[in-house]
Amino acid sequence: MGKERLEDFIDDFALLIEAGFVAVKQLDETSASRLFHAAQAMNPMSTAPQIGLGYIALNKLEVKEATRIYEDVLKKEPDNYLAQTFLGMCLLLTKAKRKKGKKMIEEAKAKSNDPTVKNLCDISLTWAEKDLEKKNIPFFAVDRDTEEEE
Repeated sequence: MGKERLEDFIDDFALLIEAGFVAVKQLDETSASRLFHAAQAMNPMSTAPQIGLGYIALNKLEVKEATRIYEDVLKKEPDNYLAQTFLGMCLLLTKAKRKKGKKMIEEAKAKSNDPTVKNLCDISLTWAEKDLEKKNIPFFAVDRDTEEEE
């Protein structure tokens, strides 16, 4: 495709990114990956497609890959608070790095002016508090023999 033909579609860049995230939500990894790669071809300097590819990895719980992608994005754009929040989420999934992840998300929330990023930060921190830091043993993990003796 010639450069002049590619420029005909540059206005569709945001649509490709959005469609990629929709495809991830629909568990269609192949389409999501193709959409993010097409967006990357249209605008190689943008980090948005990389954030999308990291989101695919995060949804597949490929934490190391997602972490690598988000770290690369932050090297290029240190003030990308969406990438910082997603990186923080990756760290939340690793018990030894959970405090660092929480701090990273709190920092992104404080610095970002984007209400969507702030909301994602709130949801992530609530998830960490309610689900990842649970101190109560779930009912299915209770030792029935010990319970009956009491």
